[in-house]
Amino acid sequence: MEIAEKITMPQQEKENMISQTVSNYGGKLMSFIRPKVKNTEDAEDILQEVWYQFSSLTNLSEIVNVGGWLYRVTANKIIDKYRKKKTENLEDFVYEDEDGSFSIKDILLLDDSAGPEVKMFQDEIWKKLFEALEELPEKQKLVYMENELNDKTLQQIADEQGENIKTIISRKNYAIKHLRNRLRQLYEDLNN
Repeated sequence: MEIAEKITMPQQEKENMISQTVSNYGGKLMSFIRPKVKNTEDAEDILQEVWYQFSSLTNLSEIVNVGGWLYRVTANKIIDKYRKKKTENLEDFVYEDEDGSFSIKDILLLDDSAGPEVKMFQDEIWKKLFEALEELPEKQKLVYMENELNDKTLQQIADEQGENIKTIISRKNYAIKHLRNRLRQLYEDLNN
């Protein structure tokens, strides 16, 4: 009799802890998930997966910070959901503007509210961008970075460097061609 009570007691405590945790964090986690996914059904699926993983743990009392654990698992589940879906075309993010200049700055500077999929694109684009910039001759790299990342006009750069504006335009064009080729490779890699 005593052994049965000892086995039942921890199970009852576990169920109480799960119930209390769901009550305390259910709404907060849904509010955390909902803006990051396309619809309520996806949000509910993710939350259900989090609760399943939480309830499957053998010793809940070993979790030091239950809230931190739940948010970390939830964030991972959101990322997993996006990874399962086919990645959006990079063409949506890499484009030529009206004056023909290659501009990825808009995507790289989006805030966190754009969602985890865009964040993954941003991280990968930043990484590849800086790798590609390192391959450029120093003067081309400088012109590109000053113009695109520091918002200086080509004329300002020409004046600062004591160069002809046509030279600066040429350097920028070479940099753009190189970056287009490198980011095209990124596009192809992400869509395979």
